[in-house]
Amino acid sequence: MKQIVWNERYKMGVDLIDKDHKLLFSTMNKLLQISEEEEKNEWVCREGVKFLKNHSLEHFEHEEVYMRSINYEEYETHKRLHDNFREKTLPALEREMEEMKYSAESVRHFLSVSIGWVVSHTLTEDLAITGKSNSKWANIPYIGERDAMEQIIIQLIQDIFRLKAKMISEQYGGEDFGKVICCRFIYRGQEKKKWEVILIYEEQLLLKIMSGILNIEYPRVDAMAINICRYISRQFIERIRESFPALETFELEKESLLTHEQLLDSFEREHPSCSLLFDTKAGYFAFCAITADSLRGKMTSAINDQNAIDMVNQYLVKEKKEWEEQKKRILVVDDSDFMRKRMAQLLENDYAIIEAGSSASAIQSIVLNRPDLVLLDYEMPVCDGRQLLEMIRSEEATASIPVIFLTGRGDRESVKKVMALKPEGYLLKSMPEEAVKKAIDDFFAKKE
Repeated sequence: MKQIVWNERYKMGVDLIDKDHKLLFSTMNKLLQISEEEEKNEWVCREGVKFLKNHSLEHFEHEEVYMRSINYEEYETHKRLHDNFREKTLPALEREMEEMKYSAESVRHFLSVSIGWVVSHTLTEDLAITGKSNSKWANIPYIGERDAMEQIIIQLIQDIFRLKAKMISEQYGGEDFGKVICCRFIYRGQEKKKWEVILIYEEQLLLKIMSGILNIEYPRVDAMAINICRYISRQFIERIRESFPALETFELEKESLLTHEQLLDSFEREHPSCSLLFDTKAGYFAFCAITADSLRGKMTSAINDQNAIDMVNQYLVKEKKEWEEQKKRILVVDDSDFMRKRMAQLLENDYAIIEAGSSASAIQSIVLNRPDLVLLDYEMPVCDGRQLLEMIRSEEATASIPVIFLTGRGDRESVKKVMALKPEGYLLKSMPEEAVKKAIDDFFAKKE
């Protein structure tokens, strides 16, 4: 991304707010340019980020004053979106930049999140104020309701899954966090009122649940795992209904299974009114509730007593095919921009490449985009490859991620030191590119 251009499609027709938006876009453009400069001054970045943050908060105030002046019906919902960004998202991004000493990578990450949020928010929520678009979060529950739902789900995860959880997002939009199983249930109430619930299990979480139930190490998701997941999900939802009297009269009408692609299509058509993402340390879990038809014309076949076996088997085949079509993810960790770019150019045709210039950013990438392989520079400043490998293996959730060391030293003692850490292997940076590519292809072929 080189620049972001403000144009007429962002225009609300309210002079003060349009002026704010133009200044926001201009400021983000200047920061994009600064982040591209190799000799950038940390102080310049700090001041630029500070200006962008302050202007964002000032803009939110202007917008909230305007919404109150016209008695905008969705004011409370819109303000909550502002609050979530200024009280949670911005502080988290600032902490990251501080920890990484305002590196180019951390500033670019700050900008990518900020730009993504501002553009999406402007094109939906801001334009909705003047009736030029529809709000994505029109039916978002009030704070009290959302907090109650969060606490109930955390308690249920402990009661049913025997795991402790923490909510990490109250606006989960279907972001990819690994291979998932999605159980979808549609309930109908009086006057045909609809309540659709989607429970999303990261595959490793479901395997952990299965292992706990059967008291064995459950190896893979199969038909038994899916069916147990379905009935656990029903129990989960029933317990939620008991906590909300208004839902007790609703009856289960349809049940189906969604692939991740179908989940995204569902969210594109009708965004959830309540969409919470939780980290259980054994894998991610999401609870999404929708009050309108999200898959109109694309409703996957419902599961019933007569077709359950066939439907579950079809889902496993479809879900496996969708996952296999995705590229394997490789995280390249190296403090050298040149080496990271070299590896990315070599591998990007066949693999999805994620880059990290430090151990701190590598840990973040591993948590958010669990890779299938880490190519790790052995010699890095502050926290070297050995220390990062120890951190990866110290956490149960990441311990199984394979690591291959990249090293510039090929002498006997150096290689012996590297292999003593028991990585999947090592690659010399001086190796011909075709040899490096073949070694990585062979690694995945052998793993398959």
